[in-house]
Amino acid sequence: MSTTSEVPLFDAIRAIAFVGDLAMGQPTDHSWRTAWIASRLAQKSERYEDLCTETFLVALLRWSGCTANAHEFAQTFGDDVAQRKSLLAMQSPETGFKSGTHAQGAAFFSLSKIHCEIAGDIAGLLGLSKEVQFALRHLFESFDGSGAPEGLSGSAVPSSVYFACIASDLEIFNRLYGLERACELVRQRAGKQYPGHMVESAVTQAPSWFLQLENVKMTDDVDGVCNDGFEQTAPLEILADVIDLKMPWMTGHSRLAAAFAKTAAQQLGLAKSTQDRLYRAGLIHGIGRAAVPNMIWDMPCALPESAWERVRLVPYWTGRTGRLLRSLENEVNLASLAYERSDGSGYYRGLTADDIPLEARVLAAAVAKAALSRPRPWRGALTSDEVRQLMGEESRKGRLCTIAVGALFPLDAGRLSFQPHPVSTNTNLLTEREKDVLRCISLGASNKAVALKLSISPSTVRTHVESVFRKLGCTTRAAATLKAVQLGLLDSVEFQ
Repeated sequence: MSTTSEVPLFDAIRAIAFVGDLAMGQPTDHSWRTAWIASRLAQKSERYEDLCTETFLVALLRWSGCTANAHEFAQTFGDDVAQRKSLLAMQSPETGFKSGTHAQGAAFFSLSKIHCEIAGDIAGLLGLSKEVQFALRHLFESFDGSGAPEGLSGSAVPSSVYFACIASDLEIFNRLYGLERACELVRQRAGKQYPGHMVESAVTQAPSWFLQLENVKMTDDVDGVCNDGFEQTAPLEILADVIDLKMPWMTGHSRLAAAFAKTAAQQLGLAKSTQDRLYRAGLIHGIGRAAVPNMIWDMPCALPESAWERVRLVPYWTGRTGRLLRSLENEVNLASLAYERSDGSGYYRGLTADDIPLEARVLAAAVAKAALSRPRPWRGALTSDEVRQLMGEESRKGRLCTIAVGALFPLDAGRLSFQPHPVSTNTNLLTEREKDVLRCISLGASNKAVALKLSISPSTVRTHVESVFRKLGCTTRAAATLKAVQLGLLDSVEFQ
């Protein structure tokens, strides 16, 4: 991975936690407050030194897999963001996720499987410990063995999972129902969801902890959490892929937008630092997309005004990450301008050309080109000539910057080859037919749809999918997509 995209590890973790909070319909400090409480709870254990940092990271990344199953969640429940928020608020003796999915048969287990596999894979990509990875792969296990994905029970479930779960429930219930009721609710789950002695410790300390939290900032160091490993770096492409997992048809979009933006900056002769900043901004411009339910993104028609009101807030939420990610403050500000238009018709600020710097106009054009070049639920992918023509029209109407569009379609460039994904060193890992099948399922196609597209039988598709999963070491479509993107197994795309 290029050093251009490397950022401090903890910034990458906090950004992923921010995306998770948006996708779960929670306040954007929920995961951090949960992690703080969970680490306090871990400090009360006998293995304090080993557990505190592990617990903090598990709690921060607890929702890191929720973009991966948003597609399936929406198919089952409709509004994935609102439903997740509702499930977390349920006052039931078992977790709201489990209680709220009983009527949907195996939904709890299938959705948990996707979520946990991706969360563990993300931790692995970030270089986190095996203990953190294992815990994230078992986030929805229960003390009584009724959880998912493997039905572990008792001491087989990592303590960090229990701490994170108790802390999350306390944080949510205290915010919604007050501290007294919050303590009653977590006590109801003692012996079922988590061990009773951990609950009593948490309930005893909760009043003091919530008072302390009022004076703690999200950028503060946390007592007991070892920061030694946080000096490492992580590639922003991981965050980009997590963002794009929310809608299968967005696979690779952020990488492609980033590649277009950097190439346009090169065409314009902008400074290397500006090129790199544009690339990083392209990778993160979609952070706020997690706050909008898939049922809106998947509409096969023009969006109603009520839906547009939510879509217009996407760059606002992206911009809000700037207060957390000091190393990316400039990139975040730039990314929040990705949907502005020179004539003032963009969002969320409604700026006009004079108030939009050139690099932001380049990013806006690059994001538009990436979107037009890929299929969407309401249309197929446009050809390179169609993209050029449409963006030329937008430029002539004063919406997109003429200079930026020109840099994306230089007259003397011929065919430009872009590599939004890393070049694979695993070219022989999958057969050509397996790659075809993987490409289709990564975009959300069902086995039946893949069979129709490739003119093969559904049983043959199933055989290829099983082979792909085995070779990539995964068990879900989302995990196969994430690994394929990271390994460079999805083909580079050529545009004119």
